[in-house]
Amino acid sequence: MRQDTTIRIPRWIQLVVLPVLLLVVFLLARPLGHVLFLFLTSAVIAFTLNPLVRDLTRLRLPRGAAVAVVSVVFATAFVAFLVAVGTVVVSESRSAGDRIDAYFSQESAATGKTGAETAVDRLQRWLDDHGLERIQLEQQLNDLTDSIGASDVSGYAHDAISFAQGAALSVILFLFSVVLVIVIAIYMLLDMPRLEAVIDRRFPPRGGLPLTQRIERALWGYVKGQVVLSVVIGTSAGVGMWILGTTGLVEGAERYALLFGIWTAFVEVIPYIGPWLSAVPPALYALVVDPVGVLWVALLFVFIYQIEGHVVVPNVMASALRLHPLLVIFGLLAGGALYGIPGVLVALPTMAAGRAIWEFFGERIELEPWEDAGDQQLELEVGVEPPRRITGS
Repeated sequence: MRQDTTIRIPRWIQLVVLPVLLLVVFLLARPLGHVLFLFLTSAVIAFTLNPLVRDLTRLRLPRGAAVAVVSVVFATAFVAFLVAVGTVVVSESRSAGDRIDAYFSQESAATGKTGAETAVDRLQRWLDDHGLERIQLEQQLNDLTDSIGASDVSGYAHDAISFAQGAALSVILFLFSVVLVIVIAIYMLLDMPRLEAVIDRRFPPRGGLPLTQRIERALWGYVKGQVVLSVVIGTSAGVGMWILGTTGLVEGAERYALLFGIWTAFVEVIPYIGPWLSAVPPALYALVVDPVGVLWVALLFVFIYQIEGHVVVPNVMASALRLHPLLVIFGLLAGGALYGIPGVLVALPTMAAGRAIWEFFGERIELEPWEDAGDQQLELEVGVEPPRRITGS
């Protein structure tokens, strides 16, 4: 017969131990923040990859070999993705820098004006044709474009790329942390059956999934939902910018549609903030090439955001997180304050796993109610029937 695994927490623990424990965690979060982040990241990776390891062990492959295969495949795919994205971004950024430099500095043989001056003239004619001739922007904008052209935009762009390439070399300083994360995740994967046995022995599943499998399901739900969301929104942004470019609404946008799509898909990982960041590069490009094109870019991303907020997110991410938006925002801000951008990226999967843990133990832990003893005694006294007086016949 299976014993009852419900844990009843006494009132004195609620009053003393739990507040002290929260205070200790708060005090240790800052000095041990880096260590906690390494173990937290390793745990997220381990629980995400464990279903793949489990599937390989079912094919009679030893667990050590299964962990090695999954780790190598995961690391290879991750490095290949970074190399591919980095190659496209650097190549397209160089091309964009050269194009912007030519736009401000090279004069057309037919008109004797640069592309920026031609765009300013076109904007001024549009204002004149629509009864806004009082707004004279031609001279001011021409002076601005001349000053920009004289400052060699290409040089600044190439300097920025060189700085980025040099900064990429500084990633070597983080290799020690990366190696630690990989080693800790591998150890967790190797010891996962032992952890599952200990948890299941103390907290039987009660007809549902064990705790570790609940965490895995929550993480995979988040990963699948985020991949679908990034692919849909990134593809929409890339296709939309390509259409704006081919139709002439934003000149040259079709050449960098792939770059804009990759950027949008990448920053979509950051909820609430990512959609706003994704529109910045396309808007800046349109502002430089054709100021009127900013309106078309704004309309495009507003349309994408509407589709995201009313169609994609409710159907894709609603079942993955199941968290209140305020709690999600708090988690993102806390992760960013503690660990920067990596903390923001790890915050949501951590919260998804935390929700699974909360639901699991919520079924097995109950707090002793805080009822006043005097009220209990009063209820007992009221409920007792008074003794009857015995009288003689």
